[in-house]
Amino acid sequence: MTVQISKKRKFVSDGIFKAELNEFLTRELAEDGYSGVEVRVTPTRTEIIILATRTQNVLGEKGRRIRELTAVVQKRFGFPEGSVLGIKVKIMLPWDPSGKIGPKKPLPDHVSIVEPKDEVLPTTPVSEQKGAKPEVPVMPQGAPVPTP
Repeated sequence: MTVQISKKRKFVSDGIFKAELNEFLTRELAEDGYSGVEVRVTPTRTEIIILATRTQNVLGEKGRRIRELTAVVQKRFGFPEGSVLGIKVKIMLPWDPSGKIGPKKPLPDHVSIVEPKDEVLPTTPVSEQKGAKPEVPVMPQGAPVPTP
């Protein structure tokens, strides 16, 4: 028997799952060129696809690291034993502006630091006079005008 949950709760729980999985994999695979994760949910299984530039580092020696990641994801996110067969790893080529041997857009794992522009300091002090008009007392309509 399955538990019925509302569509809103399902979307929220799916979003939280993807965010937590992304955060976990970012921390674990930061040095290995991790650039994202795809989650495909089908009725029979859930596929987790890790996008990385250095796939050999993600897979590990003889596939050991990917098996460890699979076990941790299985335990942490409550998948039943044996339902996770493995985690697929996609090769993400480095960024290529021409788009011939890699993606045209830069990968999200690349951070570029831009130097701030030089600030131009004024040589002489500048003061502005605001054009304020002298205040004239406002008389309410229909009030008698005082005579001197």
